[in-house]
Amino acid sequence: MGKNSGIAVVIPTYKARNHILDVIDGIGPEVKRIYVIDDSCPDKSGEYVENNCKDHRVTVIKHAENKGVGGAVMTGYQAAIDDGMGIMVKIDSDGQMDPALIPDFVAPIIAGEADYTKGNRFFDLEDVRLMPKMRLFGNAVLSLMCKLSSGYWNLFDPTNGYTAIHADVARHLPFHKISQRYFFETDMLFRLNTLRAVAVDVPMEAKYGDEVSNLKISKIIGEFLVKHARNLSKRIFYNYYLRDMSLASIELPCGLGLLGFGFTYGVYHWAKSAQTGIATPAGTVMLAAMPAMIGLQLTLAFISYDIASVPRRRIHRG
Repeated sequence: MGKNSGIAVVIPTYKARNHILDVIDGIGPEVKRIYVIDDSCPDKSGEYVENNCKDHRVTVIKHAENKGVGGAVMTGYQAAIDDGMGIMVKIDSDGQMDPALIPDFVAPIIAGEADYTKGNRFFDLEDVRLMPKMRLFGNAVLSLMCKLSSGYWNLFDPTNGYTAIHADVARHLPFHKISQRYFFETDMLFRLNTLRAVAVDVPMEAKYGDEVSNLKISKIIGEFLVKHARNLSKRIFYNYYLRDMSLASIELPCGLGLLGFGFTYGVYHWAKSAQTGIATPAGTVMLAAMPAMIGLQLTLAFISYDIASVPRRRIHRG
């Protein structure tokens, strides 16, 4: 098989034995290979597929120990790259992701409009109304954090695991560094931004059946906040100081410095005035307010530049 020829589907499976065969049956003829990654599933999903699935496209790969969804997807990506696949689509094994949408996810990549596509369940307002309120709020918070840390201000629904990627882009990703657990999808976006890959959203319908989700947003927001802060600092260093320098590289430290000085100076004198009962002089107030306002303007200018710097030129050669 030639290099970069064909579409592959990667299906990580863990405790989804009741749905996996239906997911495979729904995959259309446009797909050449299907990789089922049994992530040390206690229900032996991989063995179940081997014994009950007759689809010749299916290859089952078993992990001796659980690596998480990210580790399973990386295993599938590597197998697809080794087999010369051109585009890899990742879908879950729990039946929430409609395999009939695979052509929609690969179309922007084939057309040269994107290097990476991901699902977005928030395009249709009627679907949004049906979502559990806590899930909706959690995704909104995670989306805002992801925009800051990844630099993809044009994307939403960052925990959506329905994705597609071109092999030329995937082979440049540091598989051993990408988060292997629930932070996988958002960490992928950060890594893709460091490559300046073009990523776009694909509208999709949210499906909720009798499947059991292992992701509890209320439990992972704190962990995600720490990891997003880490990726944000890395991205800013890589993009604005290591690989390139621009006016924004000056605006950010000056803006944060002035904003921090004005706020600290103002709070100090406000507390001092409250203790002594003596009104703060107008000059002191201005000395706190002016740096804070200028710092805020510089920081907003940096954010505006960052939003305008979303990657728009695809990097794959296919």
